[in-house]
This record gives sequence, structure tokens and C-alpha cells, in this order.
Amino acid sequence: MFTFIVMKLNLTTGIIPSLNVSAGLLGFFFVKTWTKFLEKSGLLRQPFTRQENTVIQTCVVAASGIAFSGGFGSYLFGMSEKIAKQSTEADDAQNIKNPAVGWMIGFLFIVSFLGLFSVVPLRKIMILDFKLIYPSGTATAYLINSFHTPQGAKLAKKQVRALGKFFSFSFLWGFFQWFFTAGDYCGFSSFPTFGLKAFENRFYFDFSATYVGVGMICPHLINVSLLLGAILSWGIMWPLIYNQRGHWWQPADLSQSSLHGLQGYRIFIGIAMILGDGLYNFIKVLGITLFSLYRQFCVKDQGSVLPVASGVTPKNLMSYDDQRRTQLFLKDEIPPCFAVVGYVGIAIISTTVLPHIFHQLKWYYIVVIYVFAPTMAFCNAYGCGLTDWSLASTYGKLAIFTIGAWAGASHGGVLAGLAAWGHDEHRLNRLDLMQTSKAGYLTLASPRSMFVSQVIGTKNGLCHFALCVLALLQGFP
Repeated sequence: MFTFIVMKLNLTTGIIPSLNVSAGLLGFFFVKTWTKFLEKSGLLRQPFTRQENTVIQTCVVAASGIAFSGGFGSYLFGMSEKIAKQSTEADDAQNIKNPAVGWMIGFLFIVSFLGLFSVVPLRKIMILDFKLIYPSGTATAYLINSFHTPQGAKLAKKQVRALGKFFSFSFLWGFFQWFFTAGDYCGFSSFPTFGLKAFENRFYFDFSATYVGVGMICPHLINVSLLLGAILSWGIMWPLIYNQRGHWWQPADLSQSSLHGLQGYRIFIGIAMILGDGLYNFIKVLGITLFSLYRQFCVKDQGSVLPVASGVTPKNLMSYDDQRRTQLFLKDEIPPCFAVVGYVGIAIISTTVLPHIFHQLKWYYIVVIYVFAPTMAFCNAYGCGLTDWSLASTYGKLAIFTIGAWAGASHGGVLAGLAAWGHDEHRLNRLDLMQTSKAGYLTLASPRSMFVSQVIGTKNGLCHFALCVLALLQGFP
């Protein structure tokens, strides 16, 4: 169910809310119902614990996350012949690789499990040393802890009832709109609220519960920024640029979907702003991190810490709960050597295998990617712990420009850049599993159990859920 929801959002809005809390809630509700049935039947041997609830939530999030980080709404279809025909530069065999289940599973398998091994060495640093919040993981942990109390079952029933109520309303509203939709730009999905002239410039109301829900989850800053961007672009900039047709691009009647015309301005102005903001944050986080580490380890100033941390709390000042969590976290943690061996092993495999999947992606391109990978992984995990927002797509766009320019347009630079983007984005998005690691820390779940659950969820998401749901939604063989 979550894979279907994520895939639908990925192919429409491109904005995926955190599903950690929902996975923890529904996991508790369904398993608690099942265990009550077993208890009445006399078959229940052990009670349902919060650690099991956390492991279930971790597996669900790992499986459904593949639907977003797998690139099914971005780079995988960007390699297809259909998209390549929209650009004269990319419309050649060197830059085309049509989607197929075989190579997609192989590619995603390599980069997905590489991302899991990237998470392991960062857990102790981010959770214990820097004490980052990871808002979704913390909220999920508090929710699960509250469930497994005498009053928790009643709270869960109320929340599931509210979830079902608004789910039913959204479903019935979508079903109602279907009766008034005869085709594209028809019915409630394209209602000309501001008039037909504004409708021509894409200002209309679509009565979509999806966008309303995403807007309710996003902070005001995000919603206001999106509204301001829509007004500046579709209301002012694009109409003014379109009036320059024949002067700024030839011919004047060029299709608006062509990158040589208005579409080129739309895409590259937007990407330039996203890339500039992402590069600024990347340099800022990297600079603050390196400066703070320098003060801590070189100057030996124990009072200097990262801005987000309150320092490593001495054990005698920690609460009893924090002492127990830290003790279990360190006692049952995954050995760093295991993570390093796994990371290096998969890196060697990917350096060997990926050039056979994408002939344009040379082995030395991949080596360069892995040289900068730890820095990007650290910064993305750090930013995600602060803001709950992954910048994986922004870092991936850096790979498009660097690897694409290095390969050159005449040597499949478009396909090489997209493959490098997919490699970086999918690997960095796996760092979102740091949220579940934080939840496991707060619920006293075994780190090794969490890692095994992530592996199982990733495997199921790759082999079963994501591709099946994509085939259902897109209809490709």
C-alpha cells in the first residue's frame, strides 16, 4: 500500500512526505489485532513488543522508499527513447537506454545495498555524538513507545479511526471527480478558477486531495516559496519570455516542449536555482563540519561542538533511560569493519558491473564518484537529521553536470550523467534510514535487527513491490 502511494506521488507531485509515523501506526494496529486473536485462541506465546513494532516499521519504510529513490519518476525514464526524442542532442543511440526489468533490478540492487552500508558507520556519530534529532524518527519512536502502554491501544484506535476517515473522504472525492473527467484538461482536475487567460498559463485549481495533503504536511515556508515561485514563473517570467519567440529562439512556432525554446528556459532556470541553493548548503554544512571537527580534535577544545549538538553528555549526567539506550546501542552495534568491508566490496562490484550496464559510464567515473561519496553521505545525513529533508536529488544534479561534461555529448554524456545521478541519488536517499535508526535507538531496538530489517525491506522493495506497482501504474512490460 505504501509503495503504491509513494509511486503515485512520485509520478505526480514529486514530493514524498515521511511515512515513518504511518508505518509505525498501522504496523501496531494490524499486528495488535492479530495477536489479540491469537491470545483468544490460546496460541499466543509472547506479547507484541515495541521493538518488534519498530522493526516492522523499518522494513516497511525501507521497502516503500525504493519506489521514490529508485528514480522511477526521474532518471530511469529520462534515459528512454521517448524522452530522448524531445531533444535533438540526446536523440541518438549513445544516449538512449529503454527501461527493462533486468538491468533495472541489477542497477538498483548495487546502489541500494551500497547505501545501507553507508548508513552503518554514521549511526553512532549522528545519534550519539552529535545527538541529531531526526524529527520523523523521533516522532515515530515516541508514538510507538506510547502505544505499548496500558493507554496506548486506545490512542492507536483513535488515530487509525481518524486515518480511515480522511482516507475514505479522499478516495470518494477522487472517485466523484472521475465522473466529470472526459479527457485531459477537463473536469474538476482543470477548473479555470481565475479565467481562461490564466488557464492558458497553467493557473487553475485541480481539486486534488493529494496536493492539499502535501500542503498541510509541508511547513508554511515551503508552501509560500512554492506559491511565490509559481507566480513569478508562470505568471510573469514565462509569458514575458514567450513574447520573445522569434528573437530569443528560432523558429517562432517551435514546440513549447522543446529544450531549444521556452521549455529550455523553464528547466535550466529552475535547475540553476536549485543547484545554486544546494551547492551553498553543501559548502556551508561541509565548512561548519570541518571547522567544528578541527576545533574538537586538533585544538582539543571540549566545549566546542557542532551547532546542532549539546556535546557528548557525560555518562554520570545522562538519564537512566539514555544510559540504557546508549548501552544497548553500543553493545549490539554492527562492527565498523563489517560496514567498511561491505562498502568496499560493493564499491568494487559496482565499479566492475556498472560499466557493463551503462557502457558510457566508465570505471574511472565511478571511482571519482566514490572518492566524493563519503563527504556527500555525511552532509546529507547531517542535513536530514536537522531538517528531515534529504538533499540527495541536489547532490545528484552535481553528478549530472560533472560526469556528463566529462564524458561529452558525443560519447553518451547524457546517459552517463543520468546514470551517475541515479547512482548518487539512490545511494544518498538510503541515508533516510537514519530516521529509523533514531527510532530504534529510542525504542531500545537492536541495531543488528534494524539492519537486517532494512536489508529485507530493501530486497522486497526491489524485487517485488516497486516494479509491480510501476507496471500497474505505467503499463510497461
